[in-house]
Amino acid sequence: MLKVFKKHIEDSFPELLDSHFIIACSGGLDSTVLVELCHQAQLQFSIAHCNFRLRGEASDGDETFVRDLAEKQNKEVFITHFDILGYVNQHKVSVQMAARELRYAWFEQLLSQNNKSYLLTAHHANDVLETFIINLSRGTGIDGLTGIPAKINYLRRPLLPFSREELEHFAHVEEMEWREDASNADTKYLRNKIRHEIIPALNELHPTFSDNFKNTLSYLNQTQTIASAYLHHLKEEIFIENNSRVEIEITKLKELNPLTTYLYGLFSDYGFKEMDNIETLLDGLSGKQLISNTHVLTKNRDVLLLTPLVESELKNQEFFITEEEVPLNLPISLEFTVVPERLDNSDKIIFVQKNVLKYPLTVRKWKNGDYFYPIGLNGKKKLAKFFKDQKIDVLSKDETWLLCSGEQIVWVIGMRADNRFRVVDTTQEILKIEFT
Repeated sequence: MLKVFKKHIEDSFPELLDSHFIIACSGGLDSTVLVELCHQAQLQFSIAHCNFRLRGEASDGDETFVRDLAEKQNKEVFITHFDILGYVNQHKVSVQMAARELRYAWFEQLLSQNNKSYLLTAHHANDVLETFIINLSRGTGIDGLTGIPAKINYLRRPLLPFSREELEHFAHVEEMEWREDASNADTKYLRNKIRHEIIPALNELHPTFSDNFKNTLSYLNQTQTIASAYLHHLKEEIFIENNSRVEIEITKLKELNPLTTYLYGLFSDYGFKEMDNIETLLDGLSGKQLISNTHVLTKNRDVLLLTPLVESELKNQEFFITEEEVPLNLPISLEFTVVPERLDNSDKIIFVQKNVLKYPLTVRKWKNGDYFYPIGLNGKKKLAKFFKDQKIDVLSKDETWLLCSGEQIVWVIGMRADNRFRVVDTTQEILKIEFT
């Protein structure tokens, strides 16, 4: 398998040959095999491990295993710990979603801080099949059926051509050790149910099911390639650039059949996902608009105008708060009260160290490049990425205000406080700030 893996890296991931990358390693079979393959292939890498503290001693055991593995291979290791349950309670998401959001935010932070370009994950062929079945069961287009991308942004997934059985065989031949997560056998989770019940049943129905699936996936990817090339050609014909905007004749759009499918192919890259809304816009009044996270689509007589989002004029306004009083002209209502003790932060109320604040405080809109240190995440995060991860729509994002101390964000008002101002045991004066 090592020989095949090395050839795969040379052919499909040449950028990894001359760069120092990071491998996300849980300590399980898949990621431990990926570490061993990269080590034997003499590639240059570090190891990253997230301890979610969900399984008590077992989680700490995973961390110890990864530390020992890194020491054995003389590799740098990065470890972080997360308060998953606290994040789940605050953001009302599932444990799986919380773990995903936190670890990928940390991965981005890790790459940035260590000047690395790539992070490898150990997704393999079985993961592709499981994801296919999950998406199929929920309803999806061809995008949801074409598998997990081998490359996207900073992520690289070099194990996608290999099955879990091949990874297990390699591990046994090399007499490797790894950690087993007992929750992987729990079929109350959809992916585990597919892995342990549905896929074995499909293999029983047809012994060559796995190979047939690989062929089907290849055909779907080829079909998507052809469709993408045609849509690119179609855009060149009907998307007419005029200064900073694109003009599209509505009559040409209406000639396309099936219209909904074409609209999705043409406009989904600009953040528009609801095709019913675009179809309504085609026959709407002039001046009607649709807004995505990145673009505005406007009906202007017989054309649609596609333009990037323009920053609001309010983004340049700042409102100052002195230590003595809160001005009456604030765009939002804030109340400041010194209190004897802190309670839990909420969307509307936070508690901070008063002596850490630098007056005058400012209230302003967010701008590109803003970052803060959100409570619940170890390290800083760009505000644009925070909004995206929280699934904040463009209108709500533009309506959000920041409370700042100098250049530092104290509170993304109504959402999350900054960890640098949190109340600690040595805090002398606690300030309660309420968004009313």
